[in-house]
Amino acid sequence: MSDSNTNIAGLVEELVTPLVEFPDEVVTTTTETEDGSTLIEVQVNPEDVGRVIGRQGRVIKSIRTLCRAAGSRHGMNIEVELID
Repeated sequence: MSDSNTNIAGLVEELVTPLVEFPDEVVTTTTETEDGSTLIEVQVNPEDVGRVIGRQGRVIKSIRTLCRAAGSRHGMNIEVELID
């Protein structure tokens, strides 16, 4: 795992933690997919899933957009998934 992946996973964690009621339960996992992109999986307490998704998915969509933009600066394809 490269340093850029760690930075983007840290960005995801920093964006999600203030949104949830149980910040100690936020877990991010980074994996490389077969097509060469980076998958960042975010796990939160089941009670906090709605807060991370937001109304009509606006919050998670914004997080994905920020991560894709940060990844593109390093020539990486980033995908963010919320694990419930």
